[in-house]
Amino acid sequence: MKRILTLTLLLAILLPLSPSSASAANIQAAFIREGNLWVLKNGEETQITRSGTILGTPKWSPGGNMLAYQLSVAIEPATDEKQQSEVWIYNAKSGENKKIFHDGYSPKWAPNRNELAFNARGILNISNLKQFYNIAAGVSDYTWLPDGSGFLLSAAGTLRPDGWSSAALFTKKVAKPYEKIELFGGVEPFFTLPREVGTTAKNKLIAVNAEHFNYSPSGRWISFIVSPTASWSMDSNMLCVIDHEGNNFEVLDEIVFEVGEPKWAPSADTVAFIAGGGRIVFGFKNKDLKVRDMPVSGSLTPADYADLDFSWITNTSLVAERIKEQEWTNDFSKHPLPALYFIDLAENKQRKITSPPPGFGDYAPQFINGINKIVWLRGTSITDRNRTLWKANPDGSRAAEWVKNVEQVVFYQ
Repeated sequence: MKRILTLTLLLAILLPLSPSSASAANIQAAFIREGNLWVLKNGEETQITRSGTILGTPKWSPGGNMLAYQLSVAIEPATDEKQQSEVWIYNAKSGENKKIFHDGYSPKWAPNRNELAFNARGILNISNLKQFYNIAAGVSDYTWLPDGSGFLLSAAGTLRPDGWSSAALFTKKVAKPYEKIELFGGVEPFFTLPREVGTTAKNKLIAVNAEHFNYSPSGRWISFIVSPTASWSMDSNMLCVIDHEGNNFEVLDEIVFEVGEPKWAPSADTVAFIAGGGRIVFGFKNKDLKVRDMPVSGSLTPADYADLDFSWITNTSLVAERIKEQEWTNDFSKHPLPALYFIDLAENKQRKITSPPPGFGDYAPQFINGINKIVWLRGTSITDRNRTLWKANPDGSRAAEWVKNVEQVVFYQ
């Protein structure tokens, strides 16, 4: 009896229970197919756009009733830029599509209401889905504060006669009526980055941009990425953390944008990320999955392997997309094809959980808590855009095809 009880407790820790009524049939997801936005709901696929010009990643509203997305459209009359990004929302209840702004980007929902912020050439705006309001100027990137009361803002460094200045962070509180908010000012300095950041004297880079802000589950820590000029950022960026009061700034490691973005654990102040500089075209190598439990850290990737993406399952387990290390080749048929691995932090164990058939790899793993499943995209190469969405139990059992011809997928959780 004692042995059975111990096993039951272990399973409860590793594989969290979900409602018995949860199934793949009642999940809600947005996915991209041939450049168009589709929605999967109640087991049915619905096409939302037909232009074939979806940009970026769609974002679900807090209640799952709205979906924000971007479309690339031609500028008329034509200019040197030729294309602009329109911000749209899709109402999942009514089926209505509505354009929010003609030339905006980086839409983000308020954490507690159906209001959408977006950037438009450095002007941060809020839309109540009927009209928009100018909130702040000179904004490079931003995120909502966890309680929705305002924003954490970044202003990029500028090129001066003595070189590049560093990025600076600010907070700005917002309250209705939004039309009375001052566009210039009304901000509080939060933190100014050092002119250069790095983990060693040899890998320092100029801190021109600060972006991709994410609060930890407790709200006490913020992770973000510091990058140099656009061309240099392809090869090297620095993952940093700072506390919610603008103190205890720390550079964690070097990363690149081509691999899975840093992610906090579901309910613990533990951040996981894939460390290693250099573009993939410099080789499928030097990409190590690491975790940082403030303030302890450790590496999870075995020697001679590289991890390209991952997802948390619980606070003590992850699923990783892993390959054997290999030099780059322009012959895509010779690229390494990844499989998925389950990583148990508590037991310090890892095991391979998928075995794609010859000529296929398993990419972009996610854990979907509502159905207690891992999902991933199975395709022929790292550039394949006609992949099949698969699902399985967290241990890889009962794997099955789900949706065909998918470029990327975003689940409402």
